[in-house]
Amino acid sequence: MVILIDYDKGNHTMIDYSPLWKTMNEKKITKYILVNSGIDRKTLDYLRKNKNITLLTVEKICNILDCKPNDIVQFTKPPSSESEKEKKK
Repeated sequence: MVILIDYDKGNHTMIDYSPLWKTMNEKKITKYILVNSGIDRKTLDYLRKNKNITLLTVEKICNILDCKPNDIVQFTKPPSSESEKEKKK
């Protein structure tokens, strides 16, 4: 899972590509179709492991699936650090 860090505030955001698999299932698009449409297998592996991909790749996938970025990626925040601070008290 990829974690983006805002060093000024210490906030973390995690990238999750699980919406991609749901969208592909709904549209009956297979990984084979993505590969034949120009998405390489290494990128599919990155998506499976929630690793970084480029915005160009997001755009390509959205064009193939005829969807919007929110249909293939979501950003989530881990539990707030304030609740962790309270646990330490």
